[in-house]
Parts: sequence; C-alpha cells; structure tokens
Amino acid sequence: MRELPVLQKGRGAQINTPIPFQKYNVFQDEYDEELEVVETSFQDVFPKTIVNKVESPDVHHSYSLNPYQGCEHGCVYCYARNTHTYWGYSAGLDFESKILVKRNAPELLDNLLSSKSWKVAPIMMSGNTDCYQPIEKETEITRELLKVFLKHRHPVGIVTKNSLILRDMDIISQLNKLGLVSVAVSINTVDDHLRRQLEPRASTTQKRLQLIATLHQAGIPVTVLAAPIIPGLNDSGILNLAKKVAATGVKRLSHIVVRLNGDVAPIFQDWLKKTHSDRTEKVLNKIKNLHGGKLNDSDFGKRMKGEGIIADIIGQQFALAKRLYLLNDPPFEYNLSLYKAPKVFQMSLF
Repeated sequence: MRELPVLQKGRGAQINTPIPFQKYNVFQDEYDEELEVVETSFQDVFPKTIVNKVESPDVHHSYSLNPYQGCEHGCVYCYARNTHTYWGYSAGLDFESKILVKRNAPELLDNLLSSKSWKVAPIMMSGNTDCYQPIEKETEITRELLKVFLKHRHPVGIVTKNSLILRDMDIISQLNKLGLVSVAVSINTVDDHLRRQLEPRASTTQKRLQLIATLHQAGIPVTVLAAPIIPGLNDSGILNLAKKVAATGVKRLSHIVVRLNGDVAPIFQDWLKKTHSDRTEKVLNKIKNLHGGKLNDSDFGKRMKGEGIIADIIGQQFALAKRLYLLNDPPFEYNLSLYKAPKVFQMSLF
C-alpha cells in the first residue's frame, strides 16, 4: 500500500519554487516528518506609494490597494503568488509564511486623496492579497484605510474571504449610506473539506455564508465571487453554491475559472498530486481545455472565463443557477460626486 505524502499542515503550497531574480536558489521541493513546521513571520515595510493603476480591461476597478504583500490564507491557486518574487521571496510557501506589512499605507492613501491632481475613481482593496487576512486583526491597517476613504468621501471596493470584515461594520455602514462601498466575498465551494485543502487559513464556508447574509441584511451591496472554478474539483457544486447564496438574500453572483500562471502551475500541480493523486491528470487536462491546451491564458477577455467545451459547460451551469435562483442584480454603481480633495474643499467654504 502506497504511503500518503506528509503535508505541511495549515499550508496550501507544499514547496518553494525558485526565485528568478536570485543567481543561486536553495529550496525544498519535498517535505518529510523531520522538517519543522513552517511558521509565519511578519516584516514591516514602508513603500513610497500604495495605490496601483490597474491596466487590465477585464477588471472593473481602475485602481487597487494592498496593505499586505503575501497572504497567510495560503490559497494554493492564487495568481498573486508570482508577485512575491519581486520582493526576493518564493511564490510557494514563502508567499503565505513571509508577510510584508505596509505600515504607512493609511498615511500614503491620505496624502494621495488630498492631492489636487487625484481624479476620483473607485479603489479596490485588495487586488493581490486579502486585506482582511489574519494579521489585520492585530495591525488594523485596513480599518485605518477605511477611515481615510470615509474622511475623503471616496469610493472603495473590498474583496475578501475573511469574516474579520464584520469588525469594521461601523465604518462600512457609514460609507454605504453615501453610496461609497461594495463588498465582494469569494466562495468557490460549499464543501468545507475541499475548502480547507484549497484555502487552509481562510474563513470556513459556513462563516462566509453567514458573512454575506449579515452584509446583505445591513444593506451593504454584496457580490459573491465564485472563484476560481476548478474543473474536476469544485465545478460539480455550482448549483448547490448558487442555492446557498440565494438563501442569504444576496443576488449578485459572478465566476472566474482557474488559471495557473507562472509559478502557480508547479505549486498547484505538486499540491494536486499530494492531495488528489487519483484525479491529477484529469483535473490538469480539464484546466488545459479551458485555456487552449495550456494551464494559463493571459489574454484579456478569455483568461477569466476560459474558452472551449468545459468553459461553455461551466458558463451554462451558472446561467442556469441564476435563472433558478433569481440571481440577476445589476452591477453596483459607486457615488463619485461626493469626493473633493481637502484643499479644494476648504477653498469652497469661503
């Protein structure tokens, strides 16, 4: 009988991939029982800018803001893993165990929104890593950022899979009264065993369903983002997911298919072999079917939804789910009329 591989508990990635900007790499591609558990470490950093221009035409926000680099949630499929290499870390275990904390993020945002040159446009938290990952409970950087958005009456979108967001309902409710906030909650499966394998340190499926129900009852605009859909792993649960979303009262449901860009491909393949060895080739072949025979497609317009037979089947399942459960709310429109840079606002008082 073949022995099951020993997995790093509480981690998505099971390996560290090479860092392309280093001449020499020493990394561990197999782990055994003798290896110490990988602990999470945090490092304060002080960047010069905090808001990034988003050039992707298939992303609805023009700007993103990430108070953290790296993410302890450890989602094995995360496309943002590749950005960790620019900081001198691996996209694998390093991404979820070496977290950079941008301590001056609120100050940088306040300075930006105070500038006369800034043109109002919704800013998304977070475009790369979750702004409500576990360390936020201690640092409260995201909370301070929300205060800055409220101060300037500036629109903000929040993307998360962590129920910690409920801590900040006082500020979010004030933003909502002004039409300045929307929240997208990521849920890609109602199977919490699979969720624990895919997203080991994120909130449970049940907590996320409770989260979207609470947000909806408070009148906060909520979108459920079924992302990513991984054929052969979680695509069979699409209708059940839609049914549970509808039961919360939320009407907005969108989906994105998996794409294994850059170092995410070997990280995901290694994880798949160790957790679902009986269906590794089946899943990988289905992912390739989504992207023209490759594990990743970076072409705008196709990378999010995929193409081909399997992409069509996934799309049809979501279309059916939306008809069955009346999930058809139009996109949220932010109020852009309230923002004024403080210096301009002060002048208007005289």
